[in-house]
Amino acid sequence: MYSKKFSLVKYIAAAICLIALFATNTFGQTISLKGQWRFKIDAKDEGVQAKWYATKLPETVNLPGSMAENLKGDEITLKTKWTGSIYDSSYFYHPRLEKYRQPGNLKIPFWLTPAKHYTGAAWYQKEVEIPADWKGQRVVLSLEYPHSQTRVWIDDIEIGTQYTFVVAQNFELPSSLKGGKHTITLLIDNRIKAINVGPDSHSLTDHTQGNWNGVVGKIFLKAGSPVYFDDVQVYPDLKHKSAKIKITLKGPARVSSSGTITLSAKSFNTKNIVGVKPLSLAYQLKNGIATVEVNYPMGDKIVTWDEFDPALYRLSASLVADDGKKDEKQIQFGMREFKAVGRRFEINGRPVFLRGTVNNCEFPLTAYPSMDVAAWQRIFKISKAHGLNHMRFHSWCPPEAAFIAADLSGFYLQPEGPSWANHGTSIGEGKPVDEFIYDETNRMAKNYGNYASFCMMAYGNEPRGKQVEYLTKFNNYWKAKDSRRLYTGASVGGSWPVIPNNEFMVRAGARGLDWAKRPESISTYAKQIEQFSVPFVAHEMGQYCVFPNFEEMKKYTGVYKPKNFEMFQEDLADHDMADQAKNFLMASGKLQVLCYKNEIEKALRTPNYNGYQLLSLNDYPGQGTALVGVLDAFWDEKGYITAKAFKRFSNSTVPLLRVPKFVYSNNESLVAGVEVAHFGKAPLVNANLLWTIKDEKGLVLAKGSFLQKTIPVANGVNIGDINFNFSSIQKATKLNLELSIQGTEFANDWDFWVYPSVLPKLKTNFYYTTDLDEQAKKVLDEGGNVFLNAAGKVVKGKEVVQTFLPVFWNTSWFKMRPPHTQGILCDPKHPAFTNFPTENHSDMQWWEIVNKAQVMNLEDFPSGFKPIVQPIDTWFLNRKLALVLEARVGKGKLIISSANLSPDILDSPAAQQLYFSLQQYMMSEKFDPKYEVTYSTIKDIFQSPSKIQFDTFTKDSPDELKPKPKTN
Repeated sequence: MYSKKFSLVKYIAAAICLIALFATNTFGQTISLKGQWRFKIDAKDEGVQAKWYATKLPETVNLPGSMAENLKGDEITLKTKWTGSIYDSSYFYHPRLEKYRQPGNLKIPFWLTPAKHYTGAAWYQKEVEIPADWKGQRVVLSLEYPHSQTRVWIDDIEIGTQYTFVVAQNFELPSSLKGGKHTITLLIDNRIKAINVGPDSHSLTDHTQGNWNGVVGKIFLKAGSPVYFDDVQVYPDLKHKSAKIKITLKGPARVSSSGTITLSAKSFNTKNIVGVKPLSLAYQLKNGIATVEVNYPMGDKIVTWDEFDPALYRLSASLVADDGKKDEKQIQFGMREFKAVGRRFEINGRPVFLRGTVNNCEFPLTAYPSMDVAAWQRIFKISKAHGLNHMRFHSWCPPEAAFIAADLSGFYLQPEGPSWANHGTSIGEGKPVDEFIYDETNRMAKNYGNYASFCMMAYGNEPRGKQVEYLTKFNNYWKAKDSRRLYTGASVGGSWPVIPNNEFMVRAGARGLDWAKRPESISTYAKQIEQFSVPFVAHEMGQYCVFPNFEEMKKYTGVYKPKNFEMFQEDLADHDMADQAKNFLMASGKLQVLCYKNEIEKALRTPNYNGYQLLSLNDYPGQGTALVGVLDAFWDEKGYITAKAFKRFSNSTVPLLRVPKFVYSNNESLVAGVEVAHFGKAPLVNANLLWTIKDEKGLVLAKGSFLQKTIPVANGVNIGDINFNFSSIQKATKLNLELSIQGTEFANDWDFWVYPSVLPKLKTNFYYTTDLDEQAKKVLDEGGNVFLNAAGKVVKGKEVVQTFLPVFWNTSWFKMRPPHTQGILCDPKHPAFTNFPTENHSDMQWWEIVNKAQVMNLEDFPSGFKPIVQPIDTWFLNRKLALVLEARVGKGKLIISSANLSPDILDSPAAQQLYFSLQQYMMSEKFDPKYEVTYSTIKDIFQSPSKIQFDTFTKDSPDELKPKPKTN
């Protein structure tokens, strides 16, 4: 503070001097080291013995950057030693895939293909001019995100070695370093050595970011005071409107020093800036270290941080030693308390429901995570636009830029230790990884612990070994050490053992859709979670596949190339379906959305359910290529749903409808219960819920409202019932029911189908049969028409398992585990559907027709042939399939259905209606099949198996499919 007696001139002069001191050596000078570095690969590990640090390396690269970005490393071949598991070896052996194994046409299906690949040692070298006035200062070399073990030399003096996946590596240079020209040499090694976190861990695997070598973040030298802030941690206390500040100071060993620390803070992203009264305290440094702890009053008017109002403070801690040396450290933090209260989460005393996605480190342009705050803000902005408020980082910890962006965005994060200790490693068995997990999570807490968004933490993903004992101790360690966040031992599937002292559960078991039974919106996951007394979050919810978006390939302008997509596209063309790729994407996408909507709604209506983590909102490019996102790997929309539409059923507030089914006959009534899941900023006072029922033309058939009601922050809030009699509907009709909360953005809707309970008896002019018998051949030979109900009789295509649900994750990673299809494609304008309202994709009315129905493999049908109803096959095989087809056979015309469509269908109004519509079509002048197919080709569907069968050529299976050993 300056005296009021200071003249204006003296004040300005003093301010200029202060700024000058700050910009030079008082608080540190910085020299950027980005740009060109000398380089050499050390594939034979000869560089240390040959003293490469004392030689001039011959090549050059640019840093920040990876070797692949600099086109350094090995060409991709069939013998490339990838970092990551491969369970489906059919690619390496199957004859039909041989052309994709050829040099010049190498296309790998398991993940994206980098420009170059290298695991091993590589050397980086740069000359730097050290200023003379840095003498006597502490000089640090900072490397953000090297991958992953780094040894450093300054000239011919080795400085040290560091190994981490989670924070910047900082190396203190010798205090005797003189000004002038010096050479900095880095030896970076990205191999898995003694510390094995698991080759499928997202911190290093080729399935996601790739096991790259280099330095990709900030690179600089910094000079500053020898006495400095080593650590400052802020522990908010909302109840007392204060923050406990824990400070660690360091200096030269065997040096004692004293001085004053001044703390000051103010909000920086609020409408009105809230300042905090500065606080000064003395420190005493003994033997190069001092710890100071103080309670810092934040004032009467504190601002708190959450998803709705992410108010942040910036704490400035300044140090002035008695000898005049100075240091300063700035810390971003938020006043918030994220707790588990019984079976629910609370943020600042208010219930919170986590609507999350899993981040698997997909960065297809660089193959490593962005170091840029703006890039992470984009990711969180897109996630929030889809109604999400949470992100889990699967077996990796993001860089500091992600925490800064999440703080600003109001997003709850669950970073994890960099380990999936399952495939190739384990925990709790005395391996080096055991201690490394503690080291890494401590580094995470020290460097990122002040960020308000850092709300949860786990060791990592799905381990094996003595996991209960190890993770129980891990939880106890962290609960005692740092109460600012919640801890769970690991994020796991449903078959992993329960860690008893988890503060929250991230588990499977209470997820998925039981669509082996008729779809409904009444059931919950309550039974599956009743055993847990802490908050429950669904692990990796969803995983519903869509067909590849080949238009996405042009986006891969960086280090990765979509050779997997190229392979799938070429294979699709080889199977005569190249022109259907976009339709397959859109139709499978609509089914994916239907599945996500129903699963999320089921979670929202479950009592004591506290969140879900989708796997994931965007595509996962590894593990066989898992196209499970409604967004692509670039976080862009694919065209079949918008963020606004997704947010209707995944938001802080979601109207919900309880119905026993979605398909009705017109002698029934809709009896629907209405409720709301509300996890907003505050209760909705006197909320007015409206409902509307419309037909496909937008005609309002009925509407109404409920008594105004204050909706608390909770789910399962009952609003009332809707009753609507369908008797006025005389023909097959699709209806839409919408619920909305007046004066808000909150709305949701559902489609229903109503069919006549009694259909006209038709005098048909075709032959109906369940066998391709002699009478059928005779009718066709004589120019007649035949309807063949082939349900249960198909041989060619018998191996294809179809359910209403689509492929899970992908068929390669799980060795062709069923189901194998991704919904159906049809043309709603086809006259066969005149009396059966449908879109071009699977919807609820198709469930009773499609679920578990056989499909036909049309591998021998004429080029260009398209069936009436076409199941979409897994893109790893791209078989042309049919559920309903039409063809000219001999002189006659034929329709075949491998779904059970017949005159005797009972309790299946949709199947009954589709059969009626097909009958009407066959008796009309519009029944005019485009393609002619020989009788022998038709007959072969019921005699010969498919020519190409799936074979993994491996005996092993993913650990996810193996029986789990019993543990205590």
